[in-house]
This record gives sequence, C-alpha cells and structure tokens, in this order.
Amino acid sequence: MAVNVVRNAFTIDVEDYFQVSAFAPHIPRSEWPDRECRVERNVDCILAMLDEHDTKATFFTLGWVAERYPNLVRSIVDNGHEVASHGYGHERASDQTPENFFSDINLAKLLLEDITGVKVSGYRAPSFSIGEKNLWAFECLERAGYRYSSSVYPIRHDHYGMPDAPRHAHQIGQLLEIPPTTLRLLSRNWPASGGGYFRLMPYKLSSWMIRRVNEIDQLPAVFYFHPWEVDPGQPRIAGISAKTRFRHYLNLHRMELRLRCLLKDFSWGRMDELFLEKP
Repeated sequence: MAVNVVRNAFTIDVEDYFQVSAFAPHIPRSEWPDRECRVERNVDCILAMLDEHDTKATFFTLGWVAERYPNLVRSIVDNGHEVASHGYGHERASDQTPENFFSDINLAKLLLEDITGVKVSGYRAPSFSIGEKNLWAFECLERAGYRYSSSVYPIRHDHYGMPDAPRHAHQIGQLLEIPPTTLRLLSRNWPASGGGYFRLMPYKLSSWMIRRVNEIDQLPAVFYFHPWEVDPGQPRIAGISAKTRFRHYLNLHRMELRLRCLLKDFSWGRMDELFLEKP
C-alpha cells in the first residue's frame, strides 16, 4: 500500500527498442518492419505489474505500434488505462514542418480512436521535442483536438529541454501543458520523473525527489518510462556510441524491481483523471 498521500501520474511511452531517437542514425525506418518486435510482451508485463498494484496509468502510444498491434491498444483500454498519443512514426516535432507535424499527430489520434473507440485527449512529443523554436506545435495540437500535452521538459539536456519553461501544468491557449516532473534545487531544475534518470540514480534518490515535489509544491508528479526499459534481453544495436550505449542499456535488469517499489511507495493514476476537468 502506498505511503504517500498525493496521487501522481504514472505514464508509459509505448515504442519499441529500435524506434528510440538515439538509434535513428543506425536503424533506418525502412528496417522497422523487419526488426524483432518486443513491445507486446513488454506492455503485457507492465499491465500485469499495474494490475498487481491496483494502479491505472496513461500509455502514450505510437500510431505505428497501434496499427500493427491493435489488440495491444485494446488491452490497455480494457484494463482501465488511458490511451494517449505519442504521434505516429516517432519523428521529433522539432524535425518536422508545421504541416507534417499536424498530419502526424492527427493521423495518430484518429487511428488510436478508431481502434479503441475511446476519445484520445493527450499527446507527448517523441524525445520531449517541443521547445522555444517550435512553439507553433501547440496550435497544431489544439487544432487536431487534443486537450493536453506532456511535451516540454524544463531541463537542460543535449537533445531536448526548455529550462525556463514552467515546471507544472499550465495553459497554452486551450491546451494544458503538463511537463515531466523536475525538482527545483540550487537555482536549477533537476529531472525527477523517470526514464534514463530513474535507471541512473539510486532508487532512494529518485523517490526522495518525487516526495519532495509532492511535499514542497503540493502537486502531483509526472513519471514516465518506456516498455523496452523492462526488457534486459532486447537485441543490442551495433555501432552506437559509448554514450548512447550507456544511456540506453544502463540498469535495464534493475528497472522492473524499481518500478514495483515505486508503485508500492506512492499513489498513482491516469493523466486525464488527475489533470483534466470532466467534460
């Protein structure tokens, strides 16, 4: 049973290991259909884990994945979780024109809704790729009918980040932007919301940061990870840099146990139920 009284958002970015942005120079999109897909087994593992802890979550799902594995997406909904959009083809928003970006997010939304029969409210940009240079993306999201986004990470990072952006949920036009959680400490925002940081840092430090955000800001935290992060047996990609290898493969064998601790130590829920007013 969770010991923390604040209910936080538990989110999963549904993509397969070969679709990671850092692997793009090594794995052409044309090869995706020929790669061993492991996303189904990994999502099944996550669904079982969530069921054991009586927890509902939000799954930001690629249209590419949903199109090929529609039963996976239906299973997410049937188990009481929220299906949201991760775009169609895992293209960074910052690498697209406004026209191409709108086509991508609109296709993904319509596809997910057609498969599940449920309205899709949320979107998360691949690699948190909305920042100062492509704020036009929010108008596209609003036009496509999304109600919220979780696409701006208010940190400094070599591939993404907007460190001066608000740290908590805020309105941008009619859209609600809900950033991944950071801890404000020593005049800097520190990542406290999952992904590679959660695998890199000791669990006690990660949980301390989330608890500090709950206690000091008195607001929910937004945690995220990927299905491939619970899969230490995934194929290794040849030719990648030492930095990419370190970031992607570090502590994969510890991830499932850490997630189970997190589910036990905190209270969790879906993004839409925590942040959106009911229509």
